[in-house]
Amino acid sequence: MNEKIIIGSRASKLALIYAQIAKDKILQNTDLNEENVIIKKITTKGDQAQNVRLSEIGGKGLFSSNIEHELQEKKIDIAVHALKDLPAIETKGLLVNTFLKRNDPREILITTNKKKLKDLKSNAIIGTSSFRREFQIKNIRTDVKCKLIRGNVDTRVKKLNDGLYDAIILSYVGIKYLKLENLISEIFSVKDIIPSSGQGIISLQCRENDCKIIPILKKINHNETYLRANAERGVLKVLEGDCETAVGAHAVVNGDKITLEAELFSLDGTSRFYEKKTSKIENAKDLGKEVGQLLKIKSNNAYKK
Repeated sequence: MNEKIIIGSRASKLALIYAQIAKDKILQNTDLNEENVIIKKITTKGDQAQNVRLSEIGGKGLFSSNIEHELQEKKIDIAVHALKDLPAIETKGLLVNTFLKRNDPREILITTNKKKLKDLKSNAIIGTSSFRREFQIKNIRTDVKCKLIRGNVDTRVKKLNDGLYDAIILSYVGIKYLKLENLISEIFSVKDIIPSSGQGIISLQCRENDCKIIPILKKINHNETYLRANAERGVLKVLEGDCETAVGAHAVVNGDKITLEAELFSLDGTSRFYEKKTSKIENAKDLGKEVGQLLKIKSNNAYKK
């Protein structure tokens, strides 16, 4: 096979690491050569607007819409996304059905002096761009303040070191791949802070009728991660969540069973709704929808404007 395959990725350091992992997986599972698989950097609107909440300028899709457009226009063959940045409702004509083996989904705290959350002073300022993280942190410590922080990991760490924040909260996987684990002050268990749906999962997207690419992607799909991703995303689909929806969802596979735990906060963060259910693995998608429906009923739409 001498035809070239073009992988589209965000241009950030971390996104390009994810794209390289995807490329390596393709090379390991096909007879393609290094030069047959090309990574193309694509600047997204989410990367360009660094000082406002994503929800104010269009939501999660800002990290994926430019890349998806290139896929629709046949300028790339595969799009690589951090699954947590991908809107739950799929774009027409495109297929998100391939997930690489999940990385650590946990959240971490970085402070300038290695203090844990419980040791931070009252009114300490914690940097996050996520309402979910903000409400979860305040659920543990009601006396801290959360302040918007955007930008890549390096930018956020610099803002912390410049004294603009007392702490920042990030996902473990990004810190791990950027080899910055020495900065970690605390790792939160998934019980303490339920991660974002799909956190730690690299997803690959193609055109739904691309008979050349679909068989390649099938070869590299990790089945357990596929089940977990579908359960977690099922919650979001029912809630029709956007960037302002503070929802966490985390699924675990154990033998032929899958357990899904999810929490949802009201718009102002004062009410928390929680649900946990177990089902057979073949019902992963339905389990996500069931949990999403239960949260929707419990919250009485308090999470929506």
